[in-house]
Amino acid sequence: MTKDLFSFLDEPEPEPAPARPSAVRERHPVRRPLTVSELSAEIRSLLEGELGERHVEGEISNCRLWNTGHLYFTLKDDGAQIRAVMFRSSVRQLKFRPEDGLHVVARGRVSVYPPKGEYQIVCDQMEPRGLGALQLAFDQTKKRLQAEGLFDAARKRPLPALPRKIGVVTSLDGAAVRDILKVLARRYPNAHIVIRPSRVQGDDAAADLRRGLDLIGRVPGVDVVIIGRGGGSIEDLWAFNDEELARAIASCPVPVVSAVGHEVDFTIADFVADLRAPTPSAAAEMVVAHREELCGRIDRHSDRLVHLMAASIERRRARVQRLSSARGLAGLETRLAMRARHAAELTHLLARGGRTGLQRRERTLASLAQRLDARAPHRRLQALRGRLSSATERLGAAAERARHRGDVRLRSLAGRLENLSPLGVLARGYALCWDDAHGRLVRDASQVASGDRVRVKLARGQLSCDVVGVNDE
Repeated sequence: MTKDLFSFLDEPEPEPAPARPSAVRERHPVRRPLTVSELSAEIRSLLEGELGERHVEGEISNCRLWNTGHLYFTLKDDGAQIRAVMFRSSVRQLKFRPEDGLHVVARGRVSVYPPKGEYQIVCDQMEPRGLGALQLAFDQTKKRLQAEGLFDAARKRPLPALPRKIGVVTSLDGAAVRDILKVLARRYPNAHIVIRPSRVQGDDAAADLRRGLDLIGRVPGVDVVIIGRGGGSIEDLWAFNDEELARAIASCPVPVVSAVGHEVDFTIADFVADLRAPTPSAAAEMVVAHREELCGRIDRHSDRLVHLMAASIERRRARVQRLSSARGLAGLETRLAMRARHAAELTHLLARGGRTGLQRRERTLASLAQRLDARAPHRRLQALRGRLSSATERLGAAAERARHRGDVRLRSLAGRLENLSPLGVLARGYALCWDDAHGRLVRDASQVASGDRVRVKLARGQLSCDVVGVNDE
């Protein structure tokens, strides 16, 4: 039926049959024409119902991973090609990264994409042809990180000679942590070990290992970190092939030793770590190997130093014996005793002279201190304060006398001014007369004439007057 369906889709439409009589057309009425959407839906239903799921083998081309997480690509061989899509939920399950030119076997269902009228295969699984998905993913990750330089020997850091704190990231349920603790207890019993328990197998193991490595790398005083687990299959060890875990190892602030599986097992973590150990026990031995080497060097140098000192002392003892037996050294002990006595006398004289000089300088210091105390600033300041107080009192008394004299003189001058004031004269009944026209003081009756207007200033107020008569007497 599938063959007939594709034949129907590929063959041209048959020629229209000759017209039938009208009676026949009445018995078979013409059907309503289908819309394009309806025809596409019918074709899609036929394809999905008849073909179901299929395994398709081909080469990937035009592979694109959209920001939505969906993967679009084309499967092709020498004679044909078909569009394919893998949705985000299925892409997350892939162990490898699809790319152009990769030969794969995909499982999915044939369907139709109505907006473009194209048939396609919607894949839910994909495996590389001839090579396991895990192995392909391992090779792809290794190639990508190696191109970035994360495997370069130049970026590898040496292990500390005497680590104070040793960090361990592994599972508490495995044998790896027991092997590490056993070796460290035997070879470095005073080591401070910080363990961060982590999952080492399963879907969430890689994320848990990254968190553990980040936390233990920030512990103050940790000098080196061991990350690993015991042996197992490639699926069991797959968490240590995670690309994000590899980058976390590369960015760890302290050297990292990878101890994953057995000696024949290799993971991405082994290539990125500063040092790869074949087993967890070997990792513990490598971490403290520098300490044992340093202790051995110290022991060897100590033994050599003891032998050299013994030989030197022996040579000097023999020389002393030779010199003591020489003729020129006869009576050496007596001369040394005399010299010692003379040295003791000189020492006594020197000590006495030192004491005498010290006493003389102490007396001079006391005299200078007394003179300095007499001229001390606080004493001079006290005398100046006394003089200032006396001068302040005298100044106050002088100012008071000057104020009193000024007050007396002021009252005298005020009295004299009051006697000479014109207002005082006016208050006694006198008046002042001004010529209103010329603005001058009238002192003589001849200065005005009848009809002139004058102003008369009194003690209180003034008068405007008209002259009605002039008397010169």
